[in-house]
Amino acid sequence: MDASGELRCWDELIPDALCLIFRNLSLQDKLTVVPRVCKSWGRAALSPNSWQEIDLAEWSQRCKPEDLDRMVRMLIDRSSGSVRKISVSGLPDDSLFVFIAEHTSSLQTLSLPRSEISDSVVEQVAGRLSNITSLDISYCAKIGAHALEEFGKNCKFLVTLRRVMHPLEVADKVCQDDEAHAVAYYMPKLKHLEMGYLLLTSVGVLEILSSCRDLEFLDIRGCWDVRLDDNFVKERYPRLKLLGPLITNDCYERGLWEDCSDYSDSSGYLAWDYIDDGIAEFFDGESSDGGWDDPQGLEGLEVRFYGGGFNNDGFLGIEWPPSP
Repeated sequence: MDASGELRCWDELIPDALCLIFRNLSLQDKLTVVPRVCKSWGRAALSPNSWQEIDLAEWSQRCKPEDLDRMVRMLIDRSSGSVRKISVSGLPDDSLFVFIAEHTSSLQTLSLPRSEISDSVVEQVAGRLSNITSLDISYCAKIGAHALEEFGKNCKFLVTLRRVMHPLEVADKVCQDDEAHAVAYYMPKLKHLEMGYLLLTSVGVLEILSSCRDLEFLDIRGCWDVRLDDNFVKERYPRLKLLGPLITNDCYERGLWEDCSDYSDSSGYLAWDYIDDGIAEFFDGESSDGGWDDPQGLEGLEVRFYGGGFNNDGFLGIEWPPSP
């Protein structure tokens, strides 16, 4: 409704208002539906303001590594460096992590569970992630205490860390108190910390509690070697909500973890091919405006909808334990 009290058409909304609305839409809708509605919506969908939050958490569980690489790079390019939140699972290698770090100077929330990133690349690029306040590196089996140290040294505003592992991923380790030490020494401002199923001891956890004085939530479910007196914790840390090490309502099933694959070419899945199907006509064929005919755009990128694809109902979650 404008100043005169008359209703305005959706296509007459200012681009910034459209971008705010589009943030509430699913990834599928933003990529496939919105650009086809009208020219103004298509332009707004290409605006950096529409891509300040990039959530590929569900989709990335079931896509090919090469498609994941292309999608992440394309959406970060579309954000023009203004992206503030990235959530993507299973980065296939270090190179994509380097790209994220080098092109997201405004990033505040970074979630990269199950990613194939290494200690060495974290050391290389952590300095470019100095603004992040929330980090999820759960199930990243190739990194350890050294990576946590580098994140702590360079990410001074970090208040949330999620570093949950799966028992099968730490079965060959003896003790991971070195990770607890890295958290305690280099991340003293943490308020929320999840380290479920790491091989921690009471010594490591007490070091964290002694150093992270602002800690309000600590999840150590499945850390079987930790023995803490409940009365002692309540008396010394009255603001702290502690979960674990005992587990309640555990949803883990060995068969689910082992049988679940990241990708399949089964013909029972619906494949959606982004090709040159006339989408560019919404932009009057002006590729110089960054339209859909951009060489790094969506054409040729195959997006598979596994059991609903982008839809939450189609995703079979294997991450555990769940955050409260």
